[in-house]
Amino acid sequence: MTKIKNILFIMADQLRWDYLSCYGHKHLHTPNIDKLAAKGVRFDRAYVQSPVCGPSRASCYTGRTVFSHGSTWNRVPLPIGELTLGDYLRPLGVRTAVVGKTHMTPDAEGMARLGLTADTEIGCIISQPGFEPYERDDGLHPTPLLKKRGGKLRYNDYLRMHGYAGENPWNDFANSADGPDGEVLSGWYLRNSNLPARVKEEHSETAYMTERAREFIEETGDTPWLCHLSFIKPHWPYIAPAPYHDMYGAETFKDVIRSEDERRDPNPVYGAFMGMKVSESFSTQGVRETVLPAYMGLIKQIDDHLGKLFAYLEESGKADDTMIVFTSDHGDYLGDHWMGEKELFHEVSVRVPLIVYDPRPEADATRGTACAELVEAIDLVPTFLEATGAPDASHRLEGRSLCGLLRGETPDDWRTAAFSEIDYSFYAARQTLGVGVADARGYMLRSERWKYIYFTGFPPQLFDLENDPDEYTDLGRSAAHVDVRDTMKDMLLERLLKRRNRVTITDQGVVEVRSGEGKGGILIGNW
Repeated sequence: MTKIKNILFIMADQLRWDYLSCYGHKHLHTPNIDKLAAKGVRFDRAYVQSPVCGPSRASCYTGRTVFSHGSTWNRVPLPIGELTLGDYLRPLGVRTAVVGKTHMTPDAEGMARLGLTADTEIGCIISQPGFEPYERDDGLHPTPLLKKRGGKLRYNDYLRMHGYAGENPWNDFANSADGPDGEVLSGWYLRNSNLPARVKEEHSETAYMTERAREFIEETGDTPWLCHLSFIKPHWPYIAPAPYHDMYGAETFKDVIRSEDERRDPNPVYGAFMGMKVSESFSTQGVRETVLPAYMGLIKQIDDHLGKLFAYLEESGKADDTMIVFTSDHGDYLGDHWMGEKELFHEVSVRVPLIVYDPRPEADATRGTACAELVEAIDLVPTFLEATGAPDASHRLEGRSLCGLLRGETPDDWRTAAFSEIDYSFYAARQTLGVGVADARGYMLRSERWKYIYFTGFPPQLFDLENDPDEYTDLGRSAAHVDVRDTMKDMLLERLLKRRNRVTITDQGVVEVRSGEGKGGILIGNW
């Protein structure tokens, strides 16, 4: 099979799977992403390894589950010994770069132990989870935090060059609006979400990052590349530039998914998250309605700019040898289930869009099809490695290549359940529950019919997705479903026991060590 030369790995931030027209949204039309799906494969049941930015992305970059790689939350560094996409692809001559967000924290202690600094070539790569930081920008730059980081931001320099003055144009223009009396209204406040951002659309974060990705691709020329175009939006601050801020009104909104029954005697962990400020805000009348126009507009803007990038790839002839992947790091509750943000395991939070275009003739049979197999974010790394002809790394990787599915070949032993997990020790919910840091963990296993969620120290949750697809009724304490919970718990244990923790030697290496025992003169137990 021919090898893939280039990979365009696109990730939106906090994009729900059901907010694209190719996934069924009736009013939010995304024709360019739809065209990608029409010439590739749309995976209808794709799940992230954690519904939180940092750990989810770490799993996408390592091919390993969250408590395997150890970066369990946004500010928890990825250990220096973990291999990422760049580590696998650079030896093949593939220039591997990020344009936009990774939300990864460098392992400063590990780097110091090895005498590495970020101003060296290898130190820079390690501090940027294996990517060349062509344009690293996590998109969260409130002024106090920006000052703490030294005040430097390339996007701010770009904005100043275009006439946006001030200490922090990111905050004051790209993520703020004009008030009725000329005052600056912060996009951090949900009440301002339906106002147009002060920045011109052509200078917004989405427009800027898309152009930087095009510049990287053009600059790289004939050298093989992986460009991780990682959009900052539609993640909060929820504020969009005109004309995207008011394209969508109430008649275009999806019905909210929530029931009063969910608030009556909820699972304690779920109840604690419902009690957090962001959840209370999104459960208040009018908040969701104010935020949704911006959220939907930001998605529409991404689609429009991807259309320009896809056109460039076609015109330059690069589309013929470039695999394109479009996905998200997690969803967004947006008031569903009385929740804001993400973090827990309802479908709107943990399920994501995943579209893969493979230009090779071997994938012709599946173009424009939808795949119903359960796939996970950790499947991306083994997919990229197989596509580029990289050496096998199955002793480390916990995901499986999607290349077979792209060819229309479903392995007989494909997974029967999708897995995700969280470390909620950093959240107010943990304190509300009085849980110790080490015990603030949750695990999800989603089979064909059932979704089972295990919380350390608390009752589980169980949802019958066949009869209750919106996850209204928690059967975690139902006497009639003890057997189902036991079966799912056993399946979860089996999944946990399969983590790949021996990462420094291959399975074949183990076999070779065993076969060579005694040849070196060390004789144990001989008479």
